[in-house]
Amino acid sequence: MTEAWDAAVEAQIRGAVQRGEFDNLPGMGKPIPGRGMPYDESWWIKSFLEREKLPSDLLLPTPLQLRRRIEQVPDEVRDLPTEQSVRDFVGQLNTQIVAWLRNPEGPRVAVRPVNADEVVRRWRAERTRHEVPATATEPATEPATITEAGRRVRRRWWLRWPRRG
Repeated sequence: MTEAWDAAVEAQIRGAVQRGEFDNLPGMGKPIPGRGMPYDESWWIKSFLEREKLPSDLLLPTPLQLRRRIEQVPDEVRDLPTEQSVRDFVGQLNTQIVAWLRNPEGPRVAVRPVNADEVVRRWRAERTRHEVPATATEPATEPATITEAGRRVRRRWWLRWPRRG
Protein backbone atom coordinates (compact mmCIF):
# COMPACT_ATOMS: atom_id res chain seq x y z
CA MET A 1 0.00 0.00 0.00
CA THR A 2 2.81 2.40 0.90
CA GLU A 3 4.70 1.62 -2.28
CA ALA A 4 1.60 2.40 -4.35
CA TRP A 5 1.20 5.67 -2.48
CA ASP A 6 4.87 6.60 -3.02
CA ALA A 7 4.57 5.79 -6.70
CA ALA A 8 1.47 8.00 -7.07
CA VAL A 9 3.22 10.93 -5.35
CA GLU A 10 6.35 10.50 -7.48
CA ALA A 11 4.17 10.45 -10.61
CA GLN A 12 2.52 13.75 -9.63
CA ILE A 13 5.91 15.36 -8.93
CA ARG A 14 7.27 14.19 -12.30
CA GLY A 15 4.18 15.55 -14.07
CA ALA A 16 4.56 18.96 -12.32
CA VAL A 17 8.25 19.13 -13.31
CA GLN A 18 7.37 18.36 -16.94
CA ARG A 19 4.68 21.06 -16.95
CA GLY A 20 7.24 23.56 -15.52
CA GLU A 21 5.41 24.30 -12.28
CA PHE A 22 8.70 24.28 -10.33
CA ASP A 23 10.43 26.77 -12.65
CA ASN A 24 11.10 30.34 -11.39
CA LEU A 25 10.11 29.71 -7.79
CA PRO A 26 11.19 32.37 -5.25
CA GLY A 27 14.42 31.39 -3.55
CA MET A 28 15.47 29.13 -6.40
CA GLY A 29 19.23 28.65 -6.46
CA LYS A 30 19.71 30.15 -3.00
CA PRO A 31 21.17 28.02 -0.21
CA ILE A 32 18.84 26.73 2.47
CA PRO A 33 19.44 28.81 5.64
CA GLY A 34 20.95 26.83 8.50
CA ARG A 35 21.94 23.89 6.33
CA GLY A 36 25.06 22.16 7.60
CA MET A 37 24.66 23.58 11.10
CA PRO A 38 23.71 21.49 14.14
CA TYR A 39 20.02 21.26 14.93
CA ASP A 40 18.74 23.87 17.37
CA GLU A 41 15.41 23.21 19.08
CA SER A 42 14.65 26.89 19.55
CA TRP A 43 15.49 27.99 16.01
CA TRP A 44 12.05 29.45 15.45
CA ILE A 45 12.23 31.61 18.61
CA LYS A 46 15.64 32.94 17.63
CA SER A 47 14.55 33.66 14.07
CA PHE A 48 11.41 35.43 15.35
CA LEU A 49 13.43 37.64 17.72
CA GLU A 50 15.90 38.45 14.95
CA ARG A 51 13.20 39.15 12.37
CA GLU A 52 11.17 41.38 14.72
CA LYS A 53 14.32 43.01 16.18
CA LEU A 54 13.32 42.15 19.75
CA PRO A 55 15.84 41.87 22.62
CA SER A 56 16.67 38.37 23.77
CA ASP A 57 16.00 39.48 27.37
CA LEU A 58 12.32 38.75 26.73
CA LEU A 59 13.09 35.03 26.97
CA LEU A 60 14.37 35.35 30.54
CA PRO A 61 12.11 34.63 33.51
CA THR A 62 10.71 37.65 35.36
CA PRO A 63 13.20 37.73 38.27
CA LEU A 64 16.16 37.62 35.89
CA GLN A 65 14.62 40.38 33.77
CA LEU A 66 14.23 42.48 36.91
CA ARG A 67 17.84 41.85 37.96
CA ARG A 68 19.05 42.82 34.51
CA ARG A 69 17.03 46.05 34.71
CA ILE A 70 18.49 46.77 38.18
CA GLU A 71 22.00 46.37 36.76
CA GLN A 72 21.17 48.77 33.94
CA VAL A 73 19.71 51.50 36.17
CA PRO A 74 22.85 53.73 36.16
CA ASP A 75 22.97 53.67 32.36
CA GLU A 76 19.26 54.36 32.01
CA VAL A 77 19.12 57.29 34.45
CA ARG A 78 22.34 58.90 33.22
CA ASP A 79 20.59 61.08 30.62
CA LEU A 80 17.48 61.95 32.66
CA PRO A 81 17.22 65.72 33.13
CA THR A 82 15.98 66.09 36.73
CA GLU A 83 16.23 64.40 40.09
CA GLN A 84 12.46 63.90 40.12
CA SER A 85 12.58 62.00 36.81
CA VAL A 86 15.28 59.73 38.28
CA ARG A 87 13.11 59.10 41.35
CA ASP A 88 10.08 58.41 39.12
CA PHE A 89 12.06 55.89 37.07
CA VAL A 90 13.28 54.09 40.19
CA GLY A 91 9.75 54.21 41.63
CA GLN A 92 8.31 52.48 38.55
CA LEU A 93 11.01 49.81 38.69
CA ASN A 94 10.40 49.27 42.41
CA THR A 95 6.66 48.91 41.71
CA GLN A 96 7.41 46.07 39.29
CA ILE A 97 9.79 44.44 41.77
CA VAL A 98 7.25 44.60 44.62
CA ALA A 99 4.55 43.18 42.34
CA TRP A 100 6.82 40.23 41.55
CA LEU A 101 7.72 39.75 45.23
CA ARG A 102 4.02 39.51 46.11
CA ASN A 103 3.38 36.77 43.52
CA PRO A 104 6.73 35.22 42.62
CA GLU A 105 6.82 33.12 39.47
CA GLY A 106 9.74 31.29 37.99
CA PRO A 107 13.05 30.54 39.66
CA ARG A 108 13.74 31.79 43.17
CA VAL A 109 16.22 34.59 42.61
CA ALA A 110 16.94 37.28 45.19
CA VAL A 111 15.55 40.57 43.91
CA ARG A 112 15.35 43.62 46.16
CA PRO A 113 13.88 47.05 45.48
CA VAL A 114 16.33 49.72 44.38
CA ASN A 115 17.33 52.44 46.85
CA ALA A 116 16.20 55.67 45.17
CA ASP A 117 18.42 57.88 47.34
CA GLU A 118 21.52 55.89 46.35
CA VAL A 119 20.64 56.12 42.65
CA VAL A 120 20.07 59.87 42.95
CA ARG A 121 23.39 60.30 44.79
CA ARG A 122 25.23 58.46 42.00
CA TRP A 123 23.31 60.42 39.37
CA ARG A 124 24.36 63.73 40.99
CA ALA A 125 27.99 62.59 41.28
CA GLU A 126 28.01 61.58 37.61
CA ARG A 127 26.58 64.93 36.52
CA THR A 128 28.97 67.01 38.63
CA ARG A 129 31.93 64.96 37.42
CA HIS A 130 31.04 65.74 33.79
CA GLU A 131 30.37 69.43 34.48
CA VAL A 132 33.66 70.17 36.29
CA PRO A 133 36.69 70.47 33.97
CA ALA A 134 39.23 67.67 34.31
CA THR A 135 42.13 70.02 35.15
CA ALA A 136 40.34 71.46 38.18
CA THR A 137 39.62 68.05 39.74
CA GLU A 138 43.20 66.75 39.80
CA PRO A 139 45.44 68.25 42.49
CA ALA A 140 48.96 69.03 41.33
CA THR A 141 50.68 68.07 44.59
CA GLU A 142 49.38 64.52 45.04
CA PRO A 143 51.00 61.85 42.91
CA ALA A 144 48.55 59.35 41.48
CA THR A 145 48.60 56.36 39.23
CA ILE A 146 45.97 55.24 36.75
CA THR A 147 44.79 51.64 36.94
CA GLU A 148 43.70 49.47 34.02
CA ALA A 149 40.08 50.27 34.81
CA GLY A 150 40.82 53.98 34.36
CA ARG A 151 40.40 54.91 38.04
CA ARG A 152 42.81 57.15 39.90
CA VAL A 153 44.59 55.55 42.83
CA ARG A 154 46.53 57.56 45.37
CA ARG A 155 49.94 56.33 46.35
CA ARG A 156 50.43 55.28 49.94
CA TRP A 157 52.12 57.77 52.22
CA TRP A 158 54.95 55.40 53.11
CA LEU A 159 55.87 55.00 49.47
CA ARG A 160 56.64 58.74 49.28
CA TRP A 161 59.51 58.46 51.79
CA PRO A 162 62.96 57.99 50.32
CA ARG A 163 64.52 54.62 50.99
CA ARG A 164 67.56 54.35 53.17
CA GLY A 165 70.18 51.95 52.34
